[in-house]
Amino acid sequence: MRDYLDLLKTADKDAIRARRTETATRLTQPKKGFLRFREPYEALHHLRARFTDFSKDAVTIGRADELGETDLCLVREAMRSFMPWRKGPFEVFGVEIDAEWQSWRKWNRLLPALPDLTGKVVADIGCNNGYYMFRMLEHKPRCVIGLEPFLQHYYCFKTLRRLAGADELFIELMGVEDITLFPTCFDVVFLMGIIYHRISPVEMLREIRAAMRPGGVLIVESQAIPGEEPVALFPEERYAKVPGTYFVPTASCLRNWLIRTGFSEVEIFCSHPMSSEEQRKTTWMTFESYEDFLDPGNPTLTVEGYPAPLRVYLRAKSP
Repeated sequence: MRDYLDLLKTADKDAIRARRTETATRLTQPKKGFLRFREPYEALHHLRARFTDFSKDAVTIGRADELGETDLCLVREAMRSFMPWRKGPFEVFGVEIDAEWQSWRKWNRLLPALPDLTGKVVADIGCNNGYYMFRMLEHKPRCVIGLEPFLQHYYCFKTLRRLAGADELFIELMGVEDITLFPTCFDVVFLMGIIYHRISPVEMLREIRAAMRPGGVLIVESQAIPGEEPVALFPEERYAKVPGTYFVPTASCLRNWLIRTGFSEVEIFCSHPMSSEEQRKTTWMTFESYEDFLDPGNPTLTVEGYPAPLRVYLRAKSP
């Protein structure tokens, strides 16, 4: 398998390789928190799908008739081990995985503003299980590099990637704070569902711009509050029950952040209210979901009394 670093002349390759070595050493430890996700990944090492389809709403990897019952049981057990599934849907050797988010809706909203990905080097920051990375494959990128700090999603993606034989996709066990290891590396960057979790969103956007090649395109998707004024909500403790939420901007505020951090041609191309049709509890994600985050007596408010979220989408260019 090739190393995407061969394509990135300006990346801090020594630092990235050192991080990989450190990560590999850490993950070989026989700790329950590591084994919980490493073992299902290893259990499917002998399987490869003959059929894949990344063009439909459900990312499809393999068909049920490709495997015998023993291997099908292994697949079912492994997929259940990666619960809760946040992004999807997926269909893996006939196992239908109905994730919390109907992520195809977001992907379809992105398509009208999607830059040409053909031959491009792409980053997906906070890639989760890689749903959007798989959807990008239909558009023929040179490679897509996902940064994902959570072990559950990291191993889930590695499992799906290997089953699919998707050699154009890569992942690093890293977060957005590690984007500084990739100066002037990316033609396209996706930053979806991340910015409101950062305590310094403006600094983060500066660092992302520094990681982009001249003329590169940034796609940002974010939670937002209603309103025309360029302001952001800073919740006292939580927003929609999530403690790690800091600045929740209006769309115009997010636009100004992008302009102030040096991006050009900033465009708000979509804004819509959230709904429990798009984000909901399923048999593959059995915890609280969107409807539990709202005031039961007034769905225009969160349980904390703040405005219920919109989702907004922006596109910007790195000069």
